[in-house]
Amino acid sequence: MKNSVAALLAVLVVFVGCGESREKSASDAVAIDAGVALHALFDEHFERDLEMNPLDATFIGDYRYNDRMANTNSPEYIAAAAAMDEEFLARLLEIDREQLNYQDQLSYDLFKLNREQSLEGNQFPFELQPINQFYSMTSFFVQLGSGTSAHPFTTVKDYEDFLSRADQFSINIDQVITNMKEGVKQGVTQPRILIEKLVPQIEAHIVDDVTLSDFYKPVQNMPEDFSAEDRARLTAAYADKISNTIIPAYQRISNFLGDEYIAAARETVGLYAQPNGEEWYAYMVRLRTTTDMSPDEIHQIGLNEVARIHEEMRGVMEEVGFDGTLQEFFEFVNTDDQFFYDDAEELIQGYRDMSGHISELTKKLFDIMPNTRFEVRRVEPFREASSSSGSYQAGTPDGSRPGIFYANAYDIKSRGKWAMESLFLHEAIPGHHFQIMIQRENEALPGFRRFGGFTAFSEGWGLYAESLGKELGVYTDPYQYFGALNAELWRSVRLVVDTGLHAKQWTRQDVLDYMSANAARPEVQAISEAERFMAIPGQALAYKVGQLKIREIRSKAEAALGDKFNIRDFHTEVLKDGAMPLSMLEAKIDRWVQSQL
Repeated sequence: MKNSVAALLAVLVVFVGCGESREKSASDAVAIDAGVALHALFDEHFERDLEMNPLDATFIGDYRYNDRMANTNSPEYIAAAAAMDEEFLARLLEIDREQLNYQDQLSYDLFKLNREQSLEGNQFPFELQPINQFYSMTSFFVQLGSGTSAHPFTTVKDYEDFLSRADQFSINIDQVITNMKEGVKQGVTQPRILIEKLVPQIEAHIVDDVTLSDFYKPVQNMPEDFSAEDRARLTAAYADKISNTIIPAYQRISNFLGDEYIAAARETVGLYAQPNGEEWYAYMVRLRTTTDMSPDEIHQIGLNEVARIHEEMRGVMEEVGFDGTLQEFFEFVNTDDQFFYDDAEELIQGYRDMSGHISELTKKLFDIMPNTRFEVRRVEPFREASSSSGSYQAGTPDGSRPGIFYANAYDIKSRGKWAMESLFLHEAIPGHHFQIMIQRENEALPGFRRFGGFTAFSEGWGLYAESLGKELGVYTDPYQYFGALNAELWRSVRLVVDTGLHAKQWTRQDVLDYMSANAARPEVQAISEAERFMAIPGQALAYKVGQLKIREIRSKAEAALGDKFNIRDFHTEVLKDGAMPLSMLEAKIDRWVQSQL
Protein backbone atom coordinates (compact mmCIF):
# COMPACT_ATOMS: atom_id res chain seq x y z
CA MET A 1 0.00 0.00 0.00
CA LYS A 2 2.75 2.47 0.98
CA ASN A 3 4.71 1.55 -2.13
CA SER A 4 1.66 2.14 -4.31
CA VAL A 5 1.10 5.60 -2.84
CA ALA A 6 4.77 6.42 -3.31
CA ALA A 7 4.51 5.39 -6.96
CA LEU A 8 1.53 7.67 -7.38
CA LEU A 9 3.42 10.63 -5.91
CA ALA A 10 6.41 9.89 -8.14
CA VAL A 11 4.22 10.00 -11.25
CA LEU A 12 2.76 13.33 -10.16
CA VAL A 13 6.27 14.77 -9.71
CA VAL A 14 7.59 13.48 -13.04
CA PHE A 15 4.81 14.98 -15.15
CA VAL A 16 4.66 18.60 -13.93
CA GLY A 17 6.89 20.05 -16.68
CA CYS A 18 4.35 21.06 -19.34
CA GLY A 19 0.66 21.14 -20.15
CA GLU A 20 0.76 17.82 -22.01
CA SER A 21 2.61 16.22 -19.14
CA ARG A 22 0.17 17.64 -16.65
CA GLU A 23 -2.70 16.19 -18.70
CA LYS A 24 -0.94 12.85 -18.87
CA SER A 25 -0.18 12.95 -15.17
CA ALA A 26 -3.85 13.46 -14.40
CA SER A 27 -4.96 10.39 -16.38
CA ASP A 28 -2.12 8.27 -15.01
CA ALA A 29 -2.90 9.45 -11.51
CA VAL A 30 -6.54 8.42 -11.92
CA ALA A 31 -5.45 4.98 -13.13
CA ILE A 32 -3.00 4.50 -10.30
CA ASP A 33 -5.52 5.82 -7.81
CA ALA A 34 -8.09 3.28 -9.04
CA GLY A 35 -5.55 0.46 -8.66
CA VAL A 36 -4.54 1.61 -5.18
CA ALA A 37 -8.18 1.84 -4.12
CA LEU A 38 -8.91 -1.61 -5.56
CA HIS A 39 -6.08 -3.34 -3.73
CA ALA A 40 -6.87 -1.51 -0.51
CA LEU A 41 -10.42 -2.84 -0.83
CA PHE A 42 -9.16 -6.37 -1.47
CA ASP A 43 -6.77 -6.21 1.49
CA GLU A 44 -9.46 -4.95 3.86
CA HIS A 45 -11.93 -7.61 2.75
CA PHE A 46 -9.34 -10.37 3.02
CA GLU A 47 -8.43 -9.38 6.58
CA ARG A 48 -12.04 -9.07 7.68
CA ASP A 49 -12.92 -12.36 6.01
CA LEU A 50 -10.09 -14.20 7.81
CA GLU A 51 -11.22 -12.81 11.14
CA MET A 52 -14.78 -13.84 10.35
CA ASN A 53 -13.66 -17.31 9.16
CA PRO A 54 -10.78 -18.33 11.45
CA LEU A 55 -10.64 -21.89 10.12
CA ASP A 56 -9.92 -20.52 6.65
CA ALA A 57 -7.06 -18.56 8.17
CA THR A 58 -5.67 -21.70 9.79
CA PHE A 59 -5.73 -23.62 6.53
CA ILE A 60 -3.71 -20.98 4.69
CA GLY A 61 -1.13 -20.88 7.49
CA ASP A 62 -2.33 -17.72 9.27
CA TYR A 63 -2.56 -18.76 12.92
CA ARG A 64 -3.74 -15.49 14.49
CA TYR A 65 -7.24 -16.83 15.05
CA ASN A 66 -6.44 -20.42 15.96
CA ASP A 67 -8.37 -20.14 19.22
CA ARG A 68 -11.61 -19.49 17.34
CA MET A 69 -14.22 -21.40 15.35
CA ALA A 70 -16.99 -19.37 13.76
CA ASN A 71 -20.58 -20.48 14.23
CA THR A 72 -21.21 -20.31 10.50
CA ASN A 73 -24.73 -21.74 10.63
CA SER A 74 -26.07 -19.18 13.10
CA PRO A 75 -28.52 -16.49 11.95
CA GLU A 76 -26.14 -13.82 13.23
CA TYR A 77 -23.22 -15.12 11.19
CA ILE A 78 -25.31 -15.52 8.03
CA ALA A 79 -26.64 -11.97 8.35
CA ALA A 80 -23.16 -10.55 8.98
CA ALA A 81 -21.71 -12.38 5.98
CA ALA A 82 -24.48 -11.09 3.71
CA ALA A 83 -23.99 -7.54 4.99
CA MET A 84 -20.27 -7.76 4.30
CA ASP A 85 -20.91 -9.01 0.76
CA GLU A 86 -23.32 -6.16 0.10
CA GLU A 87 -20.95 -3.58 1.56
CA PHE A 88 -17.93 -4.64 -0.46
CA LEU A 89 -19.89 -5.10 -3.68
CA ALA A 90 -21.17 -1.54 -3.36
CA ARG A 91 -17.69 -0.21 -2.64
CA LEU A 92 -16.22 -2.16 -5.56
CA LEU A 93 -18.72 -0.63 -7.98
CA GLU A 94 -17.52 2.84 -6.98
CA ILE A 95 -14.11 2.06 -8.55
CA ASP A 96 -13.79 2.78 -12.27
CA ARG A 97 -12.95 -0.59 -13.85
CA GLU A 98 -11.84 1.08 -17.10
CA GLN A 99 -8.97 2.79 -15.28
CA LEU A 100 -7.48 -0.54 -14.17
CA ASN A 101 -4.74 -2.59 -15.82
CA TYR A 102 -5.51 -6.04 -17.19
CA GLN A 103 -4.66 -8.05 -14.06
CA ASP A 104 -6.60 -5.66 -11.87
CA GLN A 105 -9.59 -5.93 -14.19
CA LEU A 106 -9.41 -9.71 -13.80
CA SER A 107 -9.33 -9.29 -10.04
CA TYR A 108 -12.20 -6.81 -10.15
CA ASP A 109 -14.37 -9.20 -12.16
CA LEU A 110 -13.55 -12.19 -9.94
CA PHE A 111 -14.21 -10.30 -6.72
CA LYS A 112 -17.51 -9.00 -8.09
CA LEU A 113 -18.58 -12.49 -9.17
CA ASN A 114 -17.71 -13.94 -5.76
CA ARG A 115 -19.86 -11.37 -3.96
CA GLU A 116 -22.76 -11.80 -6.38
CA GLN A 117 -22.72 -15.60 -6.20
CA SER A 118 -22.58 -15.53 -2.42
CA LEU A 119 -25.54 -13.15 -2.21
CA GLU A 120 -27.52 -15.20 -4.73
CA GLY A 121 -26.95 -18.35 -2.70
CA ASN A 122 -28.51 -16.80 0.40
CA GLN A 123 -31.99 -17.52 -0.96
CA PHE A 124 -31.38 -21.25 -0.47
CA PRO A 125 -31.44 -22.79 3.06
CA PHE A 126 -28.06 -24.53 3.10
CA GLU A 127 -27.88 -23.92 6.86
CA LEU A 128 -30.93 -26.15 7.47
CA GLN A 129 -29.09 -29.25 6.24
CA PRO A 130 -25.52 -28.44 7.32
CA ILE A 131 -24.04 -31.93 7.61
CA ASN A 132 -24.04 -35.20 5.71
CA GLN A 133 -21.90 -38.30 5.42
CA PHE A 134 -19.50 -36.68 2.95
CA TYR A 135 -19.01 -33.22 4.43
CA SER A 136 -19.61 -32.99 8.15
CA MET A 137 -18.32 -30.76 10.89
CA THR A 138 -17.94 -33.85 13.07
CA SER A 139 -15.46 -35.61 10.79
CA PHE A 140 -13.69 -32.36 9.94
CA PHE A 141 -13.15 -31.52 13.60
CA VAL A 142 -11.62 -34.92 14.31
CA GLN A 143 -9.06 -34.37 11.58
CA LEU A 144 -8.36 -30.91 12.95
CA GLY A 145 -8.01 -32.08 16.54
CA SER A 146 -6.02 -35.25 15.91
CA GLY A 147 -2.99 -33.33 14.68
CA THR A 148 -3.18 -34.65 11.11
CA SER A 149 -4.76 -31.57 9.57
CA ALA A 150 -4.19 -27.81 9.53
CA HIS A 151 -4.28 -26.91 13.23
CA PRO A 152 -0.66 -27.06 14.45
CA PHE A 153 0.37 -28.74 17.68
CA THR A 154 3.94 -27.52 18.09
CA THR A 155 3.72 -24.86 20.82
CA VAL A 156 1.96 -24.56 24.16
CA LYS A 157 -0.23 -21.87 22.62
CA ASP A 158 -1.26 -24.25 19.81
CA TYR A 159 -2.52 -26.68 22.44
CA GLU A 160 -4.33 -23.96 24.37
CA ASP A 161 -5.86 -22.64 21.15
CA PHE A 162 -7.44 -25.97 20.38
CA LEU A 163 -8.98 -26.20 23.84
CA SER A 164 -10.74 -22.91 23.06
CA ARG A 165 -11.80 -24.19 19.65
CA ALA A 166 -13.31 -27.25 21.29
CA ASP A 167 -15.64 -25.04 23.33
CA GLN A 168 -16.79 -23.31 20.16
CA PHE A 169 -17.19 -26.65 18.39
CA SER A 170 -19.68 -27.62 21.07
CA ILE A 171 -21.63 -24.41 20.37
CA ASN A 172 -21.54 -25.24 16.64
CA ILE A 173 -23.00 -28.68 17.29
CA ASP A 174 -25.91 -27.21 19.22
CA GLN A 175 -26.52 -24.77 16.34
CA VAL A 176 -26.52 -27.65 13.86
CA ILE A 177 -29.14 -29.47 15.92
CA THR A 178 -31.27 -26.32 16.20
CA ASN A 179 -31.07 -25.72 12.44
CA MET A 180 -31.87 -29.30 11.49
CA LYS A 181 -34.91 -29.23 13.76
CA GLU A 182 -36.04 -26.11 11.92
CA GLY A 183 -35.33 -27.87 8.64
CA VAL A 184 -37.71 -30.66 9.62
CA LYS A 185 -40.43 -28.05 10.29
CA GLN A 186 -39.84 -26.43 6.89
CA GLY A 187 -39.54 -29.72 4.98
CA VAL A 188 -35.84 -29.19 4.23
CA THR A 189 -34.06 -32.40 5.22
CA GLN A 190 -31.25 -34.64 4.10
CA PRO A 191 -31.97 -37.99 2.45
CA ARG A 192 -32.39 -40.61 5.16
CA ILE A 193 -29.77 -42.93 3.65
CA LEU A 194 -27.08 -40.26 4.04
CA ILE A 195 -27.79 -39.71 7.73
CA GLU A 196 -27.78 -43.45 8.31
CA LYS A 197 -24.22 -43.43 6.94
CA LEU A 198 -23.25 -40.38 9.03
CA VAL A 199 -24.29 -41.73 12.42
CA PRO A 200 -21.62 -44.49 12.61
CA GLN A 201 -18.96 -41.91 11.69
CA ILE A 202 -20.03 -39.84 14.70
CA GLU A 203 -20.42 -42.78 17.08
CA ALA A 204 -16.82 -43.86 16.39
CA HIS A 205 -15.70 -40.89 18.50
CA ILE A 206 -17.88 -41.58 21.51
CA VAL A 207 -15.44 -43.52 23.69
CA ASP A 208 -15.32 -44.34 27.39
CA ASP A 209 -11.53 -44.04 27.66
CA VAL A 210 -10.32 -40.59 26.61
CA THR A 211 -6.88 -41.97 25.81
CA LEU A 212 -8.50 -43.94 22.96
CA SER A 213 -9.96 -40.77 21.42
CA ASP A 214 -8.40 -39.30 18.29
CA PHE A 215 -8.53 -35.98 20.13
CA TYR A 216 -6.01 -37.37 22.63
CA LYS A 217 -3.34 -37.94 19.98
CA PRO A 218 -1.81 -34.45 20.42
CA VAL A 219 -1.21 -35.38 24.07
CA GLN A 220 0.48 -38.61 23.06
CA ASN A 221 2.57 -36.71 20.51
CA MET A 222 3.36 -33.71 22.71
CA PRO A 223 6.68 -32.04 21.81
CA GLU A 224 9.57 -33.08 24.04
CA ASP A 225 10.60 -29.50 24.73
CA PHE A 226 7.42 -28.75 26.72
CA SER A 227 8.13 -28.25 30.41
CA ALA A 228 6.96 -30.86 32.90
CA GLU A 229 4.51 -28.32 34.29
CA ASP A 230 2.99 -27.55 30.87
CA ARG A 231 2.91 -31.22 29.99
CA ALA A 232 0.98 -32.13 33.13
CA ARG A 233 -1.38 -29.15 32.84
CA LEU A 234 -2.21 -29.75 29.17
CA THR A 235 -2.64 -33.50 29.66
CA ALA A 236 -5.20 -32.88 32.37
CA ALA A 237 -6.90 -30.14 30.38
CA TYR A 238 -7.23 -32.34 27.28
CA ALA A 239 -8.59 -35.26 29.28
CA ASP A 240 -11.17 -32.95 30.82
CA LYS A 241 -12.09 -31.25 27.52
CA ILE A 242 -12.48 -34.54 25.66
CA SER A 243 -14.50 -36.11 28.45
CA ASN A 244 -16.72 -33.18 29.37
CA THR A 245 -17.05 -31.10 26.18
CA ILE A 246 -16.10 -32.95 22.99
CA ILE A 247 -17.56 -36.40 23.58
CA PRO A 248 -20.83 -34.98 24.99
CA ALA A 249 -21.15 -32.85 21.83
CA TYR A 250 -20.74 -35.96 19.67
CA GLN A 251 -23.23 -37.77 21.88
CA ARG A 252 -25.80 -34.97 21.53
CA ILE A 253 -25.65 -34.91 17.74
CA SER A 254 -25.67 -38.71 17.58
CA ASN A 255 -28.72 -38.90 19.84
CA PHE A 256 -30.55 -36.24 17.85
CA LEU A 257 -29.86 -37.87 14.50
CA GLY A 258 -30.67 -41.39 15.66
CA ASP A 259 -33.65 -40.64 17.88
CA GLU A 260 -35.30 -37.83 15.98
CA TYR A 261 -33.89 -36.76 12.63
CA ILE A 262 -33.62 -40.06 10.75
CA ALA A 263 -37.34 -40.67 11.23
CA ALA A 264 -38.12 -37.25 9.75
CA ALA A 265 -35.54 -37.35 6.94
CA ARG A 266 -36.78 -37.75 3.39
CA GLU A 267 -36.88 -40.89 1.30
CA THR A 268 -36.16 -38.96 -1.89
CA VAL A 269 -32.51 -38.39 -2.81
CA GLY A 270 -32.54 -35.54 -5.35
CA LEU A 271 -32.49 -31.81 -4.76
CA TYR A 272 -35.62 -31.48 -6.95
CA ALA A 273 -37.63 -32.78 -3.97
CA GLN A 274 -36.63 -29.91 -1.68
CA PRO A 275 -38.64 -26.67 -1.52
CA ASN A 276 -37.56 -24.54 -4.49
CA GLY A 277 -35.39 -27.50 -5.43
CA GLU A 278 -35.33 -26.95 -9.19
CA GLU A 279 -34.02 -23.39 -8.81
CA TRP A 280 -31.63 -24.53 -6.06
CA TYR A 281 -30.07 -27.14 -8.33
CA ALA A 282 -29.86 -24.71 -11.25
CA TYR A 283 -27.90 -22.38 -8.96
CA MET A 284 -25.57 -25.21 -7.93
CA VAL A 285 -24.99 -26.11 -11.58
CA ARG A 286 -24.03 -22.51 -12.44
CA LEU A 287 -21.86 -22.24 -9.34
CA ARG A 288 -19.97 -25.50 -9.88
CA THR A 289 -19.52 -25.34 -13.66
CA THR A 290 -19.15 -21.53 -14.05
CA THR A 291 -21.35 -21.89 -17.14
CA ASP A 292 -24.98 -21.22 -18.04
CA MET A 293 -25.57 -24.77 -19.30
CA SER A 294 -28.84 -26.39 -18.31
CA PRO A 295 -29.04 -29.79 -16.57
CA ASP A 296 -30.49 -31.26 -19.79
CA GLU A 297 -27.51 -30.04 -21.85
CA ILE A 298 -25.04 -31.44 -19.34
CA HIS A 299 -26.92 -34.74 -19.17
CA GLN A 300 -26.61 -35.15 -22.96
CA ILE A 301 -22.91 -34.29 -22.95
CA GLY A 302 -22.47 -37.06 -20.38
CA LEU A 303 -24.30 -39.61 -22.51
CA ASN A 304 -22.21 -38.68 -25.56
CA GLU A 305 -18.93 -38.93 -23.65
CA VAL A 306 -19.85 -42.29 -22.16
CA ALA A 307 -20.45 -43.70 -25.64
CA ARG A 308 -17.19 -42.24 -26.99
CA ILE A 309 -15.05 -43.57 -24.14
CA HIS A 310 -16.62 -47.02 -24.37
CA GLU A 311 -15.25 -47.24 -27.92
CA GLU A 312 -11.75 -46.34 -26.74
CA MET A 313 -11.99 -49.00 -24.05
CA ARG A 314 -12.79 -51.61 -26.66
CA GLY A 315 -9.50 -50.67 -28.28
CA VAL A 316 -7.68 -51.50 -25.01
CA MET A 317 -9.54 -54.82 -24.81
CA GLU A 318 -8.26 -55.65 -28.29
CA GLU A 319 -4.71 -54.60 -27.36
CA VAL A 320 -4.56 -56.91 -24.32
CA GLY A 321 -6.26 -59.74 -26.20
CA PHE A 322 -9.41 -59.91 -24.10
CA ASP A 323 -12.17 -61.91 -25.74
CA GLY A 324 -15.56 -60.83 -24.45
CA THR A 325 -17.93 -57.95 -23.95
CA LEU A 326 -17.12 -54.63 -22.32
CA GLN A 327 -19.17 -55.68 -19.29
CA GLU A 328 -17.15 -58.89 -19.04
CA PHE A 329 -13.95 -56.84 -19.21
CA PHE A 330 -15.20 -54.64 -16.37
CA GLU A 331 -15.83 -57.79 -14.34
CA PHE A 332 -12.36 -59.12 -15.17
CA VAL A 333 -10.43 -56.01 -14.07
CA ASN A 334 -12.55 -55.76 -10.91
CA THR A 335 -12.02 -59.35 -9.76
CA ASP A 336 -8.76 -60.80 -11.06
CA ASP A 337 -6.16 -61.01 -8.27
CA GLN A 338 -3.36 -59.66 -10.47
CA PHE A 339 -4.91 -56.20 -10.26
CA PHE A 340 -4.97 -55.86 -6.45
CA TYR A 341 -2.66 -55.52 -3.50
CA ASP A 342 -3.12 -57.77 -0.50
CA ASP A 343 -2.32 -55.09 2.05
CA ALA A 344 -3.48 -51.49 2.36
CA GLU A 345 0.00 -50.18 3.09
CA GLU A 346 1.24 -51.64 -0.20
CA LEU A 347 -1.27 -49.45 -2.01
CA ILE A 348 -0.14 -46.34 -0.13
CA GLN A 349 3.51 -47.16 -0.78
CA GLY A 350 2.71 -47.66 -4.45
CA TYR A 351 1.50 -44.07 -4.62
CA ARG A 352 4.56 -42.84 -2.75
CA ASP A 353 6.81 -44.65 -5.21
CA MET A 354 5.22 -42.70 -8.08
CA SER A 355 6.11 -39.29 -6.67
CA GLY A 356 9.74 -38.94 -7.73
CA HIS A 357 9.29 -40.60 -11.11
CA ILE A 358 6.27 -38.55 -12.17
CA SER A 359 7.77 -35.33 -10.78
CA GLU A 360 10.72 -35.82 -13.12
CA LEU A 361 8.48 -36.57 -16.11
CA THR A 362 6.49 -33.35 -15.67
CA LYS A 363 9.55 -31.33 -16.74
CA LYS A 364 8.70 -32.32 -20.31
CA LEU A 365 5.43 -30.37 -20.20
CA PHE A 366 5.88 -27.78 -17.44
CA ASP A 367 8.22 -24.90 -16.71
CA ILE A 368 6.15 -23.78 -13.73
CA MET A 369 6.08 -25.99 -10.62
CA PRO A 370 5.27 -25.44 -6.94
CA ASN A 371 7.95 -25.22 -4.26
CA THR A 372 5.68 -26.62 -1.54
CA ARG A 373 6.48 -30.13 -0.32
CA PHE A 374 4.10 -32.97 -1.11
CA GLU A 375 3.31 -36.28 0.57
CA VAL A 376 0.92 -39.23 0.39
CA ARG A 377 -1.20 -40.27 3.37
CA ARG A 378 -3.86 -42.91 3.90
CA VAL A 379 -7.45 -41.74 4.50
CA GLU A 380 -8.17 -42.17 8.21
CA PRO A 381 -10.18 -45.29 9.13
CA PHE A 382 -13.05 -43.34 10.72
CA ARG A 383 -14.01 -41.71 7.38
CA GLU A 384 -12.67 -44.07 4.72
CA ALA A 385 -15.93 -45.98 4.13
CA SER A 386 -17.67 -42.82 2.87
CA SER A 387 -14.69 -41.07 1.29
CA SER A 388 -13.78 -40.87 -2.37
CA SER A 389 -10.83 -42.80 -3.80
CA GLY A 390 -8.52 -39.84 -3.29
CA SER A 391 -8.45 -36.21 -2.28
CA TYR A 392 -5.97 -33.36 -1.94
CA GLN A 393 -5.38 -31.01 0.99
CA ALA A 394 -3.37 -27.92 0.12
CA GLY A 395 -0.17 -27.07 1.94
CA THR A 396 0.90 -23.65 3.17
CA PRO A 397 2.98 -21.36 0.94
CA ASP A 398 5.57 -20.87 3.69
CA GLY A 399 6.36 -24.58 3.57
CA SER A 400 5.31 -25.30 7.15
CA ARG A 401 2.70 -27.82 6.01
CA PRO A 402 2.98 -29.98 2.87
CA GLY A 403 0.34 -30.62 0.27
CA ILE A 404 -1.25 -33.98 1.04
CA PHE A 405 -2.72 -36.58 -1.30
CA TYR A 406 -5.10 -38.71 0.79
CA ALA A 407 -5.45 -42.15 -0.81
CA ASN A 408 -8.31 -44.40 0.24
CA ALA A 409 -7.35 -48.00 1.02
CA TYR A 410 -10.72 -49.09 2.39
CA ASP A 411 -11.73 -52.55 1.09
CA ILE A 412 -8.37 -53.15 -0.57
CA LYS A 413 -9.84 -55.58 -3.11
CA SER A 414 -11.88 -52.75 -4.60
CA ARG A 415 -8.80 -50.59 -5.28
CA GLY A 416 -7.49 -51.72 -8.64
CA LYS A 417 -3.82 -51.08 -9.39
CA TRP A 418 -4.90 -50.00 -12.86
CA ALA A 419 -6.55 -46.89 -11.36
CA MET A 420 -3.45 -45.62 -9.60
CA GLU A 421 -1.54 -43.60 -12.21
CA SER A 422 -4.52 -41.54 -13.31
CA LEU A 423 -5.59 -40.86 -9.71
CA PHE A 424 -2.08 -39.70 -8.83
CA LEU A 425 -1.94 -37.37 -11.84
CA HIS A 426 -5.28 -35.87 -10.79
CA GLU A 427 -4.86 -35.43 -7.05
CA ALA A 428 -1.13 -34.89 -6.90
CA ILE A 429 1.27 -34.15 -9.75
CA PRO A 430 0.60 -32.33 -12.07
CA GLY A 431 -3.01 -32.06 -10.89
CA HIS A 432 -4.25 -30.40 -7.73
CA HIS A 433 -0.85 -30.02 -6.10
CA PHE A 434 0.43 -28.07 -9.09
CA GLN A 435 -2.69 -26.00 -9.71
CA ILE A 436 -3.45 -25.05 -6.11
CA MET A 437 0.07 -24.50 -4.81
CA ILE A 438 1.29 -22.53 -7.85
CA GLN A 439 -1.69 -20.26 -7.21
CA ARG A 440 -1.03 -19.98 -3.48
CA GLU A 441 2.67 -19.31 -3.93
CA ASN A 442 1.99 -16.41 -6.31
CA GLU A 443 2.35 -13.40 -4.02
CA ALA A 444 1.49 -11.03 -6.88
CA LEU A 445 -2.15 -12.13 -6.67
CA PRO A 446 -4.55 -10.52 -4.19
CA GLY A 447 -5.24 -12.75 -1.20
CA PHE A 448 -8.73 -13.71 -2.31
CA ARG A 449 -7.31 -15.01 -5.60
CA ARG A 450 -4.33 -16.78 -4.02
CA PHE A 451 -6.54 -18.70 -1.63
CA GLY A 452 -9.87 -18.82 -3.49
CA GLY A 453 -11.08 -21.15 -6.19
CA PHE A 454 -13.62 -22.25 -8.76
CA THR A 455 -14.55 -25.93 -8.83
CA ALA A 456 -14.78 -26.20 -12.62
CA PHE A 457 -11.28 -24.79 -13.00
CA SER A 458 -9.61 -26.88 -10.28
CA GLU A 459 -11.39 -30.16 -10.98
CA GLY A 460 -11.28 -29.53 -14.71
CA TRP A 461 -7.53 -29.09 -14.37
CA GLY A 462 -7.30 -32.31 -12.35
CA LEU A 463 -9.05 -34.31 -15.07
CA TYR A 464 -7.07 -32.53 -17.79
CA ALA A 465 -3.91 -33.53 -15.89
CA GLU A 466 -5.02 -37.16 -16.13
CA SER A 467 -5.33 -36.78 -19.89
CA LEU A 468 -1.64 -35.79 -20.10
CA GLY A 469 -0.50 -39.28 -19.10
CA LYS A 470 0.75 -40.48 -22.48
CA GLU A 471 2.41 -37.14 -23.22
CA LEU A 472 4.19 -37.36 -19.89
CA GLY A 473 5.33 -40.93 -20.44
CA VAL A 474 3.02 -42.85 -18.12
CA TYR A 475 0.15 -45.19 -19.06
CA THR A 476 2.75 -47.39 -20.78
CA ASP A 477 0.87 -50.40 -19.39
CA PRO A 478 -2.40 -50.73 -21.35
CA TYR A 479 -4.23 -51.54 -18.12
CA GLN A 480 -3.09 -48.21 -16.65
CA TYR A 481 -4.39 -46.50 -19.78
CA PHE A 482 -7.65 -48.38 -19.29
CA GLY A 483 -7.62 -46.97 -15.73
CA ALA A 484 -7.29 -43.46 -17.17
CA LEU A 485 -10.15 -44.08 -19.58
CA ASN A 486 -12.23 -45.51 -16.77
CA ALA A 487 -11.52 -42.44 -14.63
CA GLU A 488 -12.60 -40.18 -17.49
CA LEU A 489 -15.61 -42.40 -18.09
CA TRP A 490 -16.51 -42.09 -14.43
CA ARG A 491 -16.51 -38.29 -14.66
CA SER A 492 -18.73 -38.58 -17.74
CA VAL A 493 -21.07 -40.93 -15.88
CA ARG A 494 -21.25 -38.24 -13.20
CA LEU A 495 -22.74 -35.80 -15.69
CA VAL A 496 -25.50 -38.29 -16.36
CA VAL A 497 -26.25 -39.39 -12.81
CA ASP A 498 -25.89 -36.04 -11.00
CA THR A 499 -28.37 -34.41 -13.37
CA GLY A 500 -30.43 -37.60 -13.25
CA LEU A 501 -30.65 -37.45 -9.46
CA HIS A 502 -31.32 -33.79 -9.01
CA ALA A 503 -33.20 -32.76 -12.16
CA LYS A 504 -34.75 -35.94 -13.58
CA GLN A 505 -35.94 -37.58 -10.35
CA TRP A 506 -33.73 -40.66 -10.56
CA THR A 507 -33.65 -42.90 -7.51
CA ARG A 508 -30.53 -44.13 -5.75
CA GLN A 509 -31.04 -47.50 -7.43
CA ASP A 510 -31.38 -45.87 -10.86
CA VAL A 511 -27.96 -44.34 -10.32
CA LEU A 512 -26.38 -47.61 -9.16
CA ASP A 513 -27.88 -49.49 -12.12
CA TYR A 514 -26.54 -46.93 -14.61
CA MET A 515 -23.10 -47.07 -13.01
CA SER A 516 -23.05 -50.85 -13.05
CA ALA A 517 -24.03 -50.98 -16.72
CA ASN A 518 -21.56 -48.37 -17.93
CA ALA A 519 -18.39 -48.26 -15.78
CA ALA A 520 -15.87 -50.56 -14.15
CA ARG A 521 -16.65 -49.46 -10.61
CA PRO A 522 -16.79 -52.00 -7.75
CA GLU A 523 -20.05 -51.92 -5.82
CA VAL A 524 -18.54 -50.47 -2.63
CA GLN A 525 -17.13 -47.52 -4.57
CA ALA A 526 -20.29 -47.09 -6.65
CA ILE A 527 -22.41 -46.81 -3.50
CA SER A 528 -20.01 -44.32 -1.91
CA GLU A 529 -19.96 -42.21 -5.07
CA ALA A 530 -23.72 -42.32 -5.62
CA GLU A 531 -24.29 -41.10 -2.07
CA ARG A 532 -21.66 -38.42 -2.54
CA PHE A 533 -23.66 -37.03 -5.48
CA MET A 534 -26.74 -36.95 -3.27
CA ALA A 535 -24.83 -35.04 -0.59
CA ILE A 536 -23.19 -32.34 -2.73
CA PRO A 537 -25.40 -31.59 -5.76
CA GLY A 538 -23.65 -30.23 -8.82
CA GLN A 539 -20.07 -30.72 -7.61
CA ALA A 540 -19.62 -33.83 -9.74
CA LEU A 541 -20.37 -31.83 -12.90
CA ALA A 542 -17.30 -29.64 -12.56
CA TYR A 543 -14.71 -32.25 -13.56
CA LYS A 544 -15.80 -33.12 -17.07
CA VAL A 545 -17.21 -29.69 -17.92
CA GLY A 546 -13.91 -28.11 -16.88
CA GLN A 547 -11.72 -30.66 -18.64
CA LEU A 548 -13.62 -30.38 -21.91
CA LYS A 549 -13.28 -26.60 -21.87
CA ILE A 550 -9.54 -26.64 -21.03
CA ARG A 551 -8.93 -29.18 -23.80
CA GLU A 552 -11.00 -27.07 -26.20
CA ILE A 553 -9.02 -23.96 -25.27
CA ARG A 554 -5.76 -25.81 -25.84
CA SER A 555 -6.88 -27.14 -29.24
CA LYS A 556 -7.91 -23.65 -30.31
CA ALA A 557 -4.52 -22.25 -29.24
CA GLU A 558 -2.65 -25.03 -31.05
CA ALA A 559 -4.59 -24.36 -34.24
CA ALA A 560 -4.01 -20.61 -34.05
CA LEU A 561 -0.30 -20.76 -33.21
CA GLY A 562 0.79 -23.81 -35.21
CA ASP A 563 4.57 -24.25 -34.88
CA LYS A 564 4.68 -21.35 -32.42
CA PHE A 565 2.61 -23.29 -29.87
CA ASN A 566 4.68 -24.28 -26.83
CA ILE A 567 2.99 -26.65 -24.38
CA ARG A 568 5.09 -25.48 -21.43
CA ASP A 569 4.14 -21.87 -22.09
CA PHE A 570 0.48 -22.83 -22.45
CA HIS A 571 0.46 -24.61 -19.09
CA THR A 572 2.19 -21.67 -17.46
CA GLU A 573 -0.43 -19.32 -18.84
CA VAL A 574 -3.29 -21.51 -17.63
CA LEU A 575 -1.91 -21.89 -14.10
CA LYS A 576 -0.05 -18.72 -13.22
CA ASP A 577 -3.04 -16.46 -12.52
CA GLY A 578 -4.97 -18.96 -10.44
CA ALA A 579 -8.49 -20.32 -10.72
CA MET A 580 -11.20 -18.43 -12.57
CA PRO A 581 -14.47 -19.12 -14.41
CA LEU A 582 -14.03 -21.05 -17.64
CA SER A 583 -15.18 -18.16 -19.83
CA MET A 584 -12.58 -15.88 -18.25
CA LEU A 585 -9.89 -18.51 -18.76
CA GLU A 586 -10.80 -18.78 -22.42
CA ALA A 587 -10.68 -14.99 -22.88
CA LYS A 588 -7.32 -14.86 -21.10
CA ILE A 589 -5.79 -17.56 -23.30
CA ASP A 590 -7.23 -15.91 -26.43
CA ARG A 591 -5.44 -12.72 -25.37
CA TRP A 592 -2.20 -14.67 -24.82
CA VAL A 593 -2.50 -16.34 -28.23
CA GLN A 594 -2.84 -12.94 -29.91
CA SER A 595 0.30 -11.78 -28.13
CA GLN A 596 2.22 -14.73 -29.61
CA LEU A 597 1.26 -14.05 -33.24
